[in-house]
Amino acid sequence: MGFLDDAKAKLTDAVDKHGDKIKDGIDKAGNMVDDKTGGKYSDKIASGKEKAADALDKLDGKNDDIR
Repeated sequence: MGFLDDAKAKLTDAVDKHGDKIKDGIDKAGNMVDDKTGGKYSDKIASGKEKAADALDKLDGKNDDIR
């Protein structure tokens, strides 16, 4: 198993165990950036938050970890 395979396995395990907390972190970070930019890029930030959550959720091949 190579370095990247090991890293992916660890990340997958973390997402399986703490998916809701990770989603909350993504939302908080996006909201902070939205506040700092004065809402100027709200649509792009919302899209980025959704794509980040979807990418992490699909990491293990199942769409079940982040709601």
